[in-house]
Amino acid sequence: MKKLSMLLLVVMMAVIAAACSSGNGASSGAAPAVSPAASPASSPAANGELTFKHQLGEAKVKKNPKKVVAFDFGALDTLDKLGIEVTGVPQKNVPEYLAKYKDAKYQNVGSLQEPDYEKLSNIQPDVIFISGRQSAAYAELSKLAPTIYIGVDTKDYLNSFKTNMNMIGQMFSKEAAVDAELAKIDTTINSVKTKAANGKNGLVILANDGAISAYGPGSRFGIIHDVLGVPAVDKSIEVSTHGQSISFEYIAEKNPDYLFVVDRGAAVGGTASEAAKRIVENELVKETNAFKNNHIVYLDPGYWYLSGGGLISTGEMINQVDKGYNN
Repeated sequence: MKKLSMLLLVVMMAVIAAACSSGNGASSGAAPAVSPAASPASSPAANGELTFKHQLGEAKVKKNPKKVVAFDFGALDTLDKLGIEVTGVPQKNVPEYLAKYKDAKYQNVGSLQEPDYEKLSNIQPDVIFISGRQSAAYAELSKLAPTIYIGVDTKDYLNSFKTNMNMIGQMFSKEAAVDAELAKIDTTINSVKTKAANGKNGLVILANDGAISAYGPGSRFGIIHDVLGVPAVDKSIEVSTHGQSISFEYIAEKNPDYLFVVDRGAAVGGTASEAAKRIVENELVKETNAFKNNHIVYLDPGYWYLSGGGLISTGEMINQVDKGYNN
């Protein structure tokens, strides 16, 4: 009997030990451990916020924000493409392809350089998207709402563009739609790169009511060289926001095979594009290979000057260069 009692006691202790051990596993309902190496933007916090790092800092934004303000027109066209509602925009100088945002149903939040802080305070946005023109206002805007700098890095255009698009996709649960659009853009990029492999060089200029400036690799329009592979006729062009001031004699001297023209006057309500064409295609420029071979490509300033860096604008920018090679 004693042996039987001892045997029963041992069995009971083993059963109890096994039950205690199973209580520490996944079946207990305890939350799984989170790897400390996980990206803060890939895992929502307990309150549903995501942390996004950007060029000016970082911001905590709740998943699927409702009240969205976009000072950057590239961000605006991305939101529009993805079917995401926007609360406020700076309505002056909105690109023509985004003209619907001039409607009174959208709050006018100031100008590109001067945000309307009182209006923003009344809106109480869930997130504000900005780029270079608003960078000086970042600190003040961040006091009102999570503010994210979404301008592209011209030194690494394609990667920074894709990072921005993936961030918006993640924020608004639109990852699949973003991936599909980026795949289309990659296809067009490869098409242009194949055509640009012919070795013909190019020059990008900004025309501004008679004045002209040049942009090369690493510049705001450097996507033509850095991403699409068009060789620069001059690799030493000064990289600056306003470009390197040049003369028409410079264009004649460099003699580009392709001349890409961004008409600032048409973008901001100055000289019309036809007038810019008459200014650019003067006697000096007519001596270039670009003119002789019908390779002067006028780029839409709505995409190139006012926006850029969005799903719509970047796709159209690349399409325009692609079409320029078809002439």
